[in-house]
Amino acid sequence: MAINIATLPSKEIMPGYHGKMIHTATMSLVYWDVEEGAEVPEHSHKNEQIMQVLEGRFEFWVAGEKAIYEAGDLVVIKAHQKHGGKTLTPCKLMDVFSPTREEYH
Repeated sequence: MAINIATLPSKEIMPGYHGKMIHTATMSLVYWDVEEGAEVPEHSHKNEQIMQVLEGRFEFWVAGEKAIYEAGDLVVIKAHQKHGGKTLTPCKLMDVFSPTREEYH
């Protein structure tokens, strides 16, 4: 199956977070366009997650440790590990979740 990201619809999952989502039986891939200053409150979920900054600057914390990430940086988040963040500039992010993120369907 071939997919072109440009043709996928975008959903605003939380204020300022606009995602284009691809789901399989065991994982989800999300390309985010995130507005400057948008926040994702601290939370956790059953999914393992890899977050990559594609463009911009993103302040992100995992398990109480805060850092600023830029294009090319990746963060690996274990299942049930608390994390959250805030964009410092407009950002493009990519998230991979396993298992699939049911609430994003």
